[in-house]
Amino acid sequence: MNYLQAIDFGINSLKQKKTKSYNLDSELLLAKVLNLTREELLINLNKKIQKNVFIKYKKLIKRRVKKEPIAYLLKKKEFWKYIFYVNKDVLIPRPETELIIEETLKIIRPESSKKLLDVGTGSGCIIISLINERPKCNGIAIDISKKALKIAKFNAKMHHLQNKINFVNMNIDKFIDYKYDFIISNPPYITKQDLSRLDDDVSFYEPHLALEAGVDGLREIKKLILKSKHLLKTNGRLIFEIGKDQMEYSKYLLKINGFRINKVSKDLNLIPRIIVATKIF
Repeated sequence: MNYLQAIDFGINSLKQKKTKSYNLDSELLLAKVLNLTREELLINLNKKIQKNVFIKYKKLIKRRVKKEPIAYLLKKKEFWKYIFYVNKDVLIPRPETELIIEETLKIIRPESSKKLLDVGTGSGCIIISLINERPKCNGIAIDISKKALKIAKFNAKMHHLQNKINFVNMNIDKFIDYKYDFIISNPPYITKQDLSRLDDDVSFYEPHLALEAGVDGLREIKKLILKSKHLLKTNGRLIFEIGKDQMEYSKYLLKINGFRINKVSKDLNLIPRIIVATKIF
């Protein structure tokens, strides 16, 4: 059997289970077990595959057939311009969350030295991407999951930023520290009811701790805003992600807690996704 025939095996297996990206997934998983890039794989399609390698590939295809996310199978995910290690202990970084990076970088000048707090850091992709872009900044990243923090620390080390970011296992409720210039967060914002309606690859595999936020989906956003009021410097910025239909309440809560709304960014589906707010008192 050659590489092309192995890919065809993967395609047929995934196609039967209506996997959307069956071509790409088959190629990426074969490239992984062969320790090749996808490009290297595609220029060597006639090369013979060893039996033990094909067995490893079949196992990955079987896991993908069961809807396990491709990012967990590859153990990596690209976010902003960077690659991050991910596994089932952390949420897979989403393209819409890159809006947090985009909006924050518009405010922080390249030579600025700012103190950042990343709330619910998960894989660490947000704060690591920001400090990669603004190397004079440093910060603290908190998460209630020890397993997630282990992944975030690994990613910080991989990006040579372990001395720029301090990782703390703590709920924001109990966090007491000096004033920050920026608080950034992609908090859980899915309602309990909606969690069961998500695609199988999300609801069955990604950590519910990083997704679900009570009956209205606003539990963690409320905590974030109320606590940020005390943790931010005057004129400090709070930049965070929200779910569908959460903009109006989030804006209301910000206003009554001394924040001015600077901007609401929409994602590619035109859903309000990122709020930028300034603490004014």
